[in-house]
Order: sequence, then structure tokens, then C-alpha cells
Amino acid sequence: MKILVTGAAGFIGSALTLRLLERGDEVIGIDNLDPYYDVGLKEARLARTSAYNGFTNECASIADRDGMAAIFKKYQPQRVVNLAAQAGVRYSLENPLAYVDTNLLGFANILEGCRHNGIESLVYASSSSVYGSNTNMPFSVHDNVDHPVSLYAASKKANELMAHTYSHLYRLPTTGLRFFTVYGPWGRPDMAYFSFTKKILAGEPIDIFNNGNHQRDFTYIDDIIEGVIRILDKIPEPNPAWSGDNPDSATSTAPYRLYNIGNNTMVELMHYLEVLEDCLGKKAEKNMLPLQPGDVQATYADIDDLVRDVGYRPETTIEDGLARFVDWYRDFYKD
Repeated sequence: MKILVTGAAGFIGSALTLRLLERGDEVIGIDNLDPYYDVGLKEARLARTSAYNGFTNECASIADRDGMAAIFKKYQPQRVVNLAAQAGVRYSLENPLAYVDTNLLGFANILEGCRHNGIESLVYASSSSVYGSNTNMPFSVHDNVDHPVSLYAASKKANELMAHTYSHLYRLPTTGLRFFTVYGPWGRPDMAYFSFTKKILAGEPIDIFNNGNHQRDFTYIDDIIEGVIRILDKIPEPNPAWSGDNPDSATSTAPYRLYNIGNNTMVELMHYLEVLEDCLGKKAEKNMLPLQPGDVQATYADIDDLVRDVGYRPETTIEDGLARFVDWYRDFYKD
């Protein structure tokens, strides 16, 4: 297929692009190389995908309405995966308008591009952050998610609502994927495991928020990509059993679906850190801090729908996943 992937220089976007190219798909990658974190790392990711003849790179922002319209018209992709976003919960407290520009206006441009160019299916990244103040574990895509606790989470919830509208009005098949704390080689430097590694190796103290009482459903990058690939290959259909008397938020009378992609395991942050220390062969100096605004205490994915519909269950343990990350980190940074 010819597939347009936004955020192609990002952590998940780069890994997905590689998998698609390896199986023979043609990929048009879009990324504006935003300096939110190390542009050099993004360029290194692009260098991997640019080695394939089937890859075309467009340096553009999804917030550029005319630019996106021109790209859709020029390449006429069959399917679209939108992974471009302003990420980060804490940064959304500092620069909220960046989330409006990319996550809302940018996503609207993607939807319009799909609508006007006969796109077969749109798959887009949502986030476990949408569960917000929910405490009913594990988080189900059938749960109410009307209480986000950060603008980042609210923007992802808004994406799901916007996508449903286009699915309903224009019969555009859309699938939203709620990712749960993705980690692994080529990851984002702003993520905790990445910054922990850098500081531990440098002998610097690390900040542990919520006094270490966080619990997360950590999901290895390869597991995320396998889930995305399987969903991309399955165009969503309307749910004939859907009822407005008892509305299901994960399905619709429109061709619309939501899925969690997580490891279906809740891990204590301090245990995660212990595994990382073992992989590094070095203990961390810890600076214990309170819960930060916008943070949630725990995440835990119910993946029953993913297993039922595409037959996939992520299985990489944190021991294996962190060991692979540390091996990559030492090689990439020569540390």
C-alpha cells in the first residue's frame, strides 16, 4: 500500500515506518523536526528510513493547512497513520497553545485531507492520558473519559471526538489507539526511563515524582508497532449492535473504533527503576518529589478488544525491554 505517516521522525513513527518499508509498503513520511527534544536524534531516525527506496520524506507541519492539502493531493495515499503530536503532559502546563496548534488544528487538517482524497482508513494516536481521573482498573475503552487532568489528555480526547464526527458524517473509517507508556530503543529523551538512564550514568540525581508511588503499564515499542500494523490492516466497520440508549464509547453506527495498546500489566515505578539500575550496573541517587500537576497515579490497559479483533497481545517484559534499550543507548551515545 501507499501509506502516509505523520511524525515519521518520531519514536513511534520511525519504528512504524521501518516495519512498513520492510514489508514492501510505500511510505510518505511527514515531520517538521520540531525542537521539543534533540533534533539530532530525529535526524538519526530519518537516516534509517531514508535508506529504503520506498520512503519519501516531506519536512512539513500538520498545522500548515495549505501544505497538508498539497501533500495529500500530490501523493494520494491509500491509508494514513497520524502520529504527529505535541507530546508531554508536563509541557502542556507550560505551553498549552502548542497543543492547540498541532493536536487540534493539525489533526483537523489530517481529517480534511482524508475526507477530500478518498482515504480508505485513518489510524491515529490517542493516549492512556485520556483516562484522567478514572480509577477503575484496568482502563477499558468502554469507560467514560470525560475528566482529563492535562491539556495534552484533553487534546487526545478531542481527537477521538473529531474522528467520530468525520466517521459519522463522511463515512471515513477511523481508529484511535490509546498507547500506554511506550519505551524502548530510539525513544524520546523527555521520557522518564531515558532521562533516568542519562543521569544515572552521569552520576546525577534523578527526580522521582509522587514519592515513587506511580504505577504504569509500560509497553515496549515493538509491541506497540505490531498492534498498529494489525489495526492498520483492519478497516473498522459500524457496530450493528450499537444503541443510543446505552452508548458504547469505543464503537459506533459509523466506521469507528478505539483500542488500548498496553502490556496489560501494572508495574510499580520503583520496580521499573530497579530493573533499569540492574541493566546499567549502577544505582541511582534519588530526589523524591510530590505528585506533579497533570500526572495520574496509575495506568493499566484492558486489551480484550485488541485481542478479540486482531488476535494480538503484547508480551515483552520490562526486563527484556529495558535491557534492549540500555544496549541501544550505550551504542548510540557511545557511553
